[in-house]
Amino acid sequence: MSHKPYKGFEPKWVMELAPEGSYRSIFRWGDPNFFKVPKESLYRMMKEVFEMTDEDFREYSDDIGWDQVELSGYPVRLDREHIDALREIVGEEGVSTADYDRLAVAYGFTAYDVLRLRHKVIDSLPDVVLYPDTTEQVERIVAYADANDIPLYVYGGGSSVTRGVEPVKGGISLDMRKRFNKVISFNEIDQTITVQAGMSGPDLEKTLQSAPELFGAKRPYTCGHFPQSFEYSSVGGWTVTRGSGQNSTYYGCISDIVLSQKYATPIGTIKTSHYPREACGPDLNQIMMGSEGTFGVLTEVTLKVFRWMPENRRRFSYIFKTWDDAMKAAREMMQHECGFSSVFRLSDQEETNMMLRLYNVDDTPLYPLLDKLGYKDMERCLFLGFTDGEKGYSRNVARNIAKIARRYGGFPLTGYVTKSWEKGRFNDPYLRDTLMDFGITTDTLECTVNWSNMEQVHQDVRKICHALPNTVVTTHMSHCYPQGANLYFIFLTRMQDEKEFKAYHSTILDAIQRSGASISHHHGIGKMFAPWLEGYIGEKEYGVFKVLKNYFDPKYNMNPGGTIGLDLKPEEKISDRRYTDYAEQPKKD
Repeated sequence: MSHKPYKGFEPKWVMELAPEGSYRSIFRWGDPNFFKVPKESLYRMMKEVFEMTDEDFREYSDDIGWDQVELSGYPVRLDREHIDALREIVGEEGVSTADYDRLAVAYGFTAYDVLRLRHKVIDSLPDVVLYPDTTEQVERIVAYADANDIPLYVYGGGSSVTRGVEPVKGGISLDMRKRFNKVISFNEIDQTITVQAGMSGPDLEKTLQSAPELFGAKRPYTCGHFPQSFEYSSVGGWTVTRGSGQNSTYYGCISDIVLSQKYATPIGTIKTSHYPREACGPDLNQIMMGSEGTFGVLTEVTLKVFRWMPENRRRFSYIFKTWDDAMKAAREMMQHECGFSSVFRLSDQEETNMMLRLYNVDDTPLYPLLDKLGYKDMERCLFLGFTDGEKGYSRNVARNIAKIARRYGGFPLTGYVTKSWEKGRFNDPYLRDTLMDFGITTDTLECTVNWSNMEQVHQDVRKICHALPNTVVTTHMSHCYPQGANLYFIFLTRMQDEKEFKAYHSTILDAIQRSGASISHHHGIGKMFAPWLEGYIGEKEYGVFKVLKNYFDPKYNMNPGGTIGLDLKPEEKISDRRYTDYAEQPKKD
């Protein structure tokens, strides 16, 4: 990808295709042919914040990963008889013990994962990678693994940010990307589609938007689920982590979109109901979602689909003078009962400072006027989004948002900013690789809050993030509800040591839990957040998860090693129950 040349010094950003078979081809984000670098104004801002000079950017300060993957010190430890038996199930083309293939499914995409790969720290590796093709094959693999006490892991899209896919005990890793990604059925009458769990976001959307050509449907459809990892995440990954997309305020999170699921477990096949609502005991659909492979392997998912009507979309963006004004406006928009926009994103002061540069507002005549109009830098807050749905509904939602924004002092910036955000909504993660080459690490953490404790959580967590000097900490609401919202924290700091990063990351998780927020809204738990889980939900409440684990997987062969904390030792857990009971929260308007 080309970019506007700098007027001054420009670092030698890596803009070359990573060599085939290299470490970089594994740890870099996304499309190997796509590159993204900071515009010059962002580069200048980074130098100032991180106390760096052009000299710091003349040479790469970290390994850029050009070396070929060779794992001579990590032999396959699974007996040949087991590999031969697995080959009988999936065929010759469905098995690999090659070094590159094993490492390619060993890590997700936290900064901790990327730093370990850059430094060739290999502490998770499967013995064999399988590429299943059918549900029956997965069911046979699960049965074989359980009968022979072989650890079994699943790799969907690979974009986990919680260490959810790491095969820390070796064994088998199922790579669902290559062959387990087919449509099973499409039902236009019910507005549903059933797919294999390995189907990617882009393939799902392409299929739904091509429904007239592929299925003879009357119109195109959408799933409505667009996480930032959309291009490199799978339907199965969305489901087992209880994920959310950027359009969730209208379409709902994946827990709202999934209609039914099918799992291969050590005790046999589990299939949930396909009806939209039941009163038949606890909802098994909700019980299975969030299990992250610890109960078994998700094989098939039936999703609700929606009419695809992008021509009705109404884009908007507003700038508010303060975070307090913006929060109050956002709450009124969610509680006004005039319908919800699709994307609903509010950035705090520090994120707004970066967003106006990232999305090129600083290059427009409007930028210097904002201060003169009373919207001061590092005080003002940017709100943007768009509506979806039927034409009249979409228009009405946008009109009511405009009325409420004006009531709280919001100044309209038109749809320009939103369009710029849309262009970058899925490719911003490419910046991370570019910056990490020069020792600047970025990652994210997110949580759920109520409106009544939002400001306290915002202050508490940012204070801990900023305890590390020369750190940028941006925050936005990305998923909103009448009762609260998701707060999404992004931090950028000079850091290259994976142990140092993990320690810093833990202090932020501590702060989130102490503040009274949930420890995850949509990223899931994995192995990274697992030590906090029991302390967050309570010992008796967590006991329900353990009962389910013992029922579905009594031998603990499904995603072992700490995922959602089920086989952690007591001393590995952070056991204090730190969240504030809702009944104790302030209720003032």
